[in-house]
Amino acid sequence: MDSPPATPLAALKARLAALFGGSNEASLTNRLAGTIFLIRVVSAGLAYGAQILLARWMGASDYGIYVYVWTWVLLLGSMLDFGISASAQKIIPEYRARGELDRLRGFLSGSRWGTLAASSLVSLLLAAVVWALSPLVGDATVVPLYLGCLTLPAFVVANTQDGIARSHDWMRLGLMPQFIIRQALIIGFTAGLFVLGFDLGAVAAMAASCAAVWIAMLGQMIALNRRLAGHVPAGPRAYDIRGWLATSLPILLVESFYLLLSYTDVLVLQQFSTPEEVGIYYAVVKTLALVSFIHYAMSASTAHRFTEYSVAGDNVRLAAYVRHAIVWTFWPSLAATLALLALGKPLLWLFGPQFTAGYGIMFVAAIGLMVRAAIGPVERLLNMLGHQHVCALAYALAFAVNLALCLILVPRFGGYGAAAATSAALTFETVLLFWIVRKRLGLHVLAFGAKAR
Repeated sequence: MDSPPATPLAALKARLAALFGGSNEASLTNRLAGTIFLIRVVSAGLAYGAQILLARWMGASDYGIYVYVWTWVLLLGSMLDFGISASAQKIIPEYRARGELDRLRGFLSGSRWGTLAASSLVSLLLAAVVWALSPLVGDATVVPLYLGCLTLPAFVVANTQDGIARSHDWMRLGLMPQFIIRQALIIGFTAGLFVLGFDLGAVAAMAASCAAVWIAMLGQMIALNRRLAGHVPAGPRAYDIRGWLATSLPILLVESFYLLLSYTDVLVLQQFSTPEEVGIYYAVVKTLALVSFIHYAMSASTAHRFTEYSVAGDNVRLAAYVRHAIVWTFWPSLAATLALLALGKPLLWLFGPQFTAGYGIMFVAAIGLMVRAAIGPVERLLNMLGHQHVCALAYALAFAVNLALCLILVPRFGGYGAAAATSAALTFETVLLFWIVRKRLGLHVLAFGAKAR
């Protein structure tokens, strides 16, 4: 009672030490999620700067073409690993827990070679499709699409390596090559072309992006191989390809429908609006990306632990961990959303004065992001606990809602219609996932009723 009262600064330090400095699962999760979030924030800054520079250097029309092609790369590149990137966080912990090191070694090698071969074949087929449809696509878009096909294999392997690294809690190794190094290379290459006096159109921007993706992926592969050599003992390899696909393909359905849900607005808008309006809408999406990064950070740092606690049969620990993940997804997302909406107009102005026309769209798009954040990373929970099929069904229904609403609203309302359709679909998806988790797992997954430990 005679000790001096704690100052506000000392109290804040003590609180932060309790949240991030402990050795329990909650503190470890906070540190890992914080690391992921910081990487994504730095990446967002680099990507945001790159998009601003590209928009100003290229003009709205070429920038719209680049956005259209890059959206296809993001969409297809995230699907062509056949769910291996996400299922790695289920397969690797299970192999480790059971001591199946031969299968673990086989997965660490075979998953990457398999996704490289499959994505390369698909890329060749897509290039043939672009060639066949070139009279309909338009001359300005054909070459960027070819470069997008060339980018896909490296993008897919990088995603696979990301999943492997995150399964070992190597968050920096998993994320920095894709989100920091790749973005820095894109800025460096495009800036170099601009300084040298080249015409920085959609072709040059896609060529720079393609080179950046390949270089970052190869560097990550070398670093990951060295890290795994010191972590997994050498020995024979067993390739349970059928087992991998049995786990991965249902998760692929979940990831695919989620990605379709995420990119439908841009792709439909491209069909009914001008490249300029697509560019403005994409600038809005990039500005609000910080909110999604929080959800991504918590998902990436918790998925494999859901598997570990489930395999161990520790349901009490699992329930507490889920509550912690939900709370630490929603409240930071709310704070980030309010800050971005307050600063939205000057942030959009950085792209160019005409981009401030999208400020009102931010408020419509933010609704869906906040509703989704209210239940945290429950889609990862369902995937890791063997409920991939019902989770895929929920995303499929949400995608169908999004597509239908986009086709109805976008032709009449443009970017506002795309944002409204996506927010409505995310709300529908959130309600479905909440009901599924409550029904199947008996867990309360709404931030307002959950308590973090």
